[in-house]
Amino acid sequence: MKRVDVLMEALPYIQQFHGKTVVVKLGGHAMIDSDTLDTVIQDLVLLHYVGMKVVIVHGGGPEITSKMKAMGKEPKFVGGLRITDLETLEIAQMVLVGKINDGIVSLIARFGAQGVGLSGNDGNMIIAKKISPKKVVVDDEEQEIDLGHVGDIEEINPELLEGLINKGYIPVIAPIGMDRKGHSLNVNADTAAGEIAIALKAYKFINMSDIDGIMNAGRTRTYHRLTISEAKSLINEGIIVGGMIPKLDACIKCLENGVSYAHIINGNKNHNLLLELFTREGIGTMIKKE
Repeated sequence: MKRVDVLMEALPYIQQFHGKTVVVKLGGHAMIDSDTLDTVIQDLVLLHYVGMKVVIVHGGGPEITSKMKAMGKEPKFVGGLRITDLETLEIAQMVLVGKINDGIVSLIARFGAQGVGLSGNDGNMIIAKKISPKKVVVDDEEQEIDLGHVGDIEEINPELLEGLINKGYIPVIAPIGMDRKGHSLNVNADTAAGEIAIALKAYKFINMSDIDGIMNAGRTRTYHRLTISEAKSLINEGIIVGGMIPKLDACIKCLENGVSYAHIINGNKNHNLLLELFTREGIGTMIKKE
C-alpha cells in the first residue's frame, strides 16, 4: 500500500506536467560518476514517458581539466577565471561534444528512449559573442584579463530543438556556441540552459548540481520554497554567497522571462529529481513567481 500511496501522490503532478517542456541542466559530480549519471538518465527517461518534453544541457568542467592534464596541458587560471586558448577550446569541444554528449545519448537509448546529441553550433542554436576582458585582482593589483575563446550568449534559435521535441526525441546539448562569423566559443552551461529554457518557453528549469538547494552562507539552512523577491532579498542581504549566486540568478532570469518554475537540486542523490517533482515536500529548492 505504501507503493500505491507514492504513485497516487505523484498522479496530480504527472497530470500537471504532461505535455510541458522541462529543461534540465546536468553538472557537478554526476558528470564524472557513471552510476550517478545512469540513475539521473533513468529518471529523465521516466519523465519523457509520463509525457514531459525533456531537454538536457550538460556541463563538463572537471572532465575538461582532467583531459587537459592527461594531454600534458596545464589548465591556466588568472584570478580564479579559466583562460580558454584555442587548444583548450579544442579539448573542451572534444570532451563536451565527443565524449560526454555522446555518452548521455547512449544512456538514453539504453533506457529505452531516443536522444539526439547537439552543440550550440547546430542549427545556429546558440549565437554568442566573445566575452569582454574581465577585471581581476592579481597580487593586489587590478588587471584586465582576456579569457580567450569564451562567449556571452546573444541569441538562442530554438527551431531545431522544437522540431526534435515534437518528434519525440530528447535533445542533449553541449554548451558550445558560435559567433556571427562562425567561430566556436565556450559558453557557461548554467547560462546556456537558462537561456534555452526561456527560448523554449519551458514550464520548468531544473539545475542539477552538487548542492542540496539554495543554502545560507554557513550551509546551515536550505531554502525549499522561494519567490523571486525572496530570492533577490537573500542575495542583497548577503545571506547567499559565492557560487550559489549565479545559479540563483539564472533561475530568477528564467522566471522573469516566462518560465513558470525553477528548481535547484542535488543530482548526486538517487532519484532526487523524482522526489522534487512528484512529492508534496520536494527535496531541493523551488523558486516561483510571486
